[in-house]
Amino acid sequence: MLPTIKWDKDRVILIDQRRLPEEEVYVECTEYNQVADAIEKMVIRGAPAIGVAASFGVALGLMKVQGTENLDKEFDRILSRFERTRPTARNLFWALERMKATFTENCSLNLPQLKQRLIKEALAIEEEDIETNKKIGFWGRELIRDGQTILTHCNAGALATAGYGTALGVVRAAFHEGKNIKVYVDETRPFLQGARLTCWELDKDNIPVILITDNMAGHFMQRGMISMVITGADRIARNGDTANKIGTYMVSVLAKEHNLPFYVAAPLNTIDFDLVDGSKILIEERNAQEVRKIEGQYITLPHVEVRNPAFDVTPAKYISAIVTEKGIALPPFEKSLAELKTQ
Repeated sequence: MLPTIKWDKDRVILIDQRRLPEEEVYVECTEYNQVADAIEKMVIRGAPAIGVAASFGVALGLMKVQGTENLDKEFDRILSRFERTRPTARNLFWALERMKATFTENCSLNLPQLKQRLIKEALAIEEEDIETNKKIGFWGRELIRDGQTILTHCNAGALATAGYGTALGVVRAAFHEGKNIKVYVDETRPFLQGARLTCWELDKDNIPVILITDNMAGHFMQRGMISMVITGADRIARNGDTANKIGTYMVSVLAKEHNLPFYVAAPLNTIDFDLVDGSKILIEERNAQEVRKIEGQYITLPHVEVRNPAFDVTPAKYISAIVTEKGIALPPFEKSLAELKTQ
């Protein structure tokens, strides 16, 4: 699997996820604004990957600073640029908080040393994310039995993280353990992350995959062809309410109706313990052209009014378990997630 993101001396290199699966093309960012633009334009996406990219972008921004005059203001300006990119992803803000804490703790150092500390912290965030995902896979694999069929929504794999993946990390761990499984992938309109990215990842790993459109999930559940649902998450409130790619809520309701387990796989840094419930999660609304067009071609009237929320919130009552790097949280989530946090 190609790396999603890489730090290379004085630049950030990203695989352009907009071009997959047709082309495997990399984008090189030499300025922090280029990294921020890449996040906004979905060159890189997926909450954990966004967090890693933003931390690299902050380090890159500080690298370009020549003197210490107004250094605090310059750093805050860099930080605020990334805070405006994707408002729903908790991992983004968690990573920025770490970078800001590192800056504050080391601002007495000379500028070259400070720059190196920020780079070191960003690299640590990347490495920790990969290890975290592998631990999520370790815990989550126990939820999958031999012969089962998994439905997943959007892309929560290596492309959505620094490597390995959250929901797909669970699938990978079960598959590599020797379990005979297959994955139903819904296309995930309007950006088609399932069709373009998840299928690409699973095919690379030789994991059996079946692509369906978003409105087919209920049909296959009704016919007994799906055993469970596993998704990732972009922000989780402390009661377990989970924001994920638009359409996740619909799938969770269908799973509940058909008595299928609905699992969420996410690192603990996705959980916003300051939020009582999901009603307070800010939902990003994206450009209408993402809905009007597919691959640059209009599929509707160019002037038709569009709504394009990028995420929805699945209430905790529809979630069977949340898989984290420290173990599996079961309802009631406010208690179980808090316990995992303190371990």
